[in-house]
Order: sequence, then structure tokens, then C-alpha cells
Amino acid sequence: MVKVSFKELMVSQDLPKQGKQKILVVDDHQLILSASLELLRQEYTEAEFLKAQSAQEAFDIVASYQLDLVVIDLSIPEKSGMIAQIDTGIQLLKTLMKKYPTLNLVVQSSYIKALVRIKREIDDHQGGFVIANKGLSEQEILNRVNLALQGITHTKDIKTALEFKPEWLEVLKLAFEEGLQDKAIAEQMHIHERTVRSYWTKIQDVLGVYPEDCKLEGKNMRIQTTIRARVEGLID
Repeated sequence: MVKVSFKELMVSQDLPKQGKQKILVVDDHQLILSASLELLRQEYTEAEFLKAQSAQEAFDIVASYQLDLVVIDLSIPEKSGMIAQIDTGIQLLKTLMKKYPTLNLVVQSSYIKALVRIKREIDDHQGGFVIANKGLSEQEILNRVNLALQGITHTKDIKTALEFKPEWLEVLKLAFEEGLQDKAIAEQMHIHERTVRSYWTKIQDVLGVYPEDCKLEGKNMRIQTTIRARVEGLID
């Protein structure tokens, strides 16, 4: 049996460059958008490129064209003129994966940890799904794009040790992004307030925030939970 190294595989795989492909790049920063387009144009000289700077614009383009690949930043505005938010990119990805289950996707972002919020949807996605931190070299970004065009999943950069249930994420979002107290969270989620408190203990256990440590260091548990949740990409 002949063994082929990863590098040799990347060089030999020229299938993604064959034919005229359609590639959409989504980023609300004009300089980054232009740089990404230029890098991809140099590599995929026969491809047709489209660009979008908001979630709505991106969705409209995906709905109008048969695309081979979407390269998307997570921090984007919902519509032109609105503030860019990580959750907007997350929601767009969820929508695209649900509506277009075989669409190839590259998440090129500085906020890749936030993808832990939709790890389940990513695992179920049938198309290519590849993560490329914006800090990677140009060649490595191109390697990741190449993988996505082949329909390959490459998500090792997501920290998978955190297993967060959807209801725990909902508690975090309502508390730290909408500023609700436990009673209001319970009403919003249609559960008992003591269930919300139970969720908090589970959230803090997964994040490694414990009462004895906070008491010893004179720190507030909710504040420490907020800090840890942001570090892990669970909230914006």
C-alpha cells in the first residue's frame, strides 16, 4: 500500500480548480474582503466571484446562484448599515446549512471558537465545512479552501471538549446578551426558576467556575461565568 503525505495530497488534488466555479466571499470589512477576493482569484483563475457585506445580501446571492463555495466571516451585520455581530454570522450559517445541506462552506474568521454553539449542525452538514482562522498564512487558507471544495470537513480548531446543551446556551444569551434575571429567564423559556438555577450550576461546572474558587479570590461567580463564556466563544 502506497502512503501519500498530506502535503502531496494537497498538491495532487486539482479537482476543485476544474471548470468555472462560483464562489461567494462574505465580509463587511472592505479591505479584508478585497484581499480575500484577490487571493482566491490568483488561485482559481477560471472561477466567478461574488461578494456580500451583510447576512441578508449573502443569503439573497446564495438563493439566486448555484454556488460551489461560500467563504464567510462570522462577525457581519444582518443588513447594510447595521452593527456587525458574531451571532448574525452564526445564524446565517445555521440557515444555509439547513436550506442548502450540500453547500461547501469556509468560515474565515477571528471568532472561530463561537462555532461551538452550532457544532451539532456542523456535524450533520453534508457539504464541505472548513475553518480558517484569519491569522493563518495565505497558503494555509488556500489549502483549507481546497479542502472545502472537495466536500471535506475540517473543524479541529473548534474546542470540542465543551458539550453545551441548547437550553444552557439560551440561559447564557438571555442573561448576558439581553440582561434578564433568573425569574425573567424562566418566564421566557417557560420553565421553573429553580430549573434556571440548576442550569447555572451545570454551565459553571462545564466552564470551570466554582464557588470555592471565587470566594477565595473574592470574585463574583456570574462575572467569572461571563468572562469564561466569552473566552470559549459561547456569547459575544
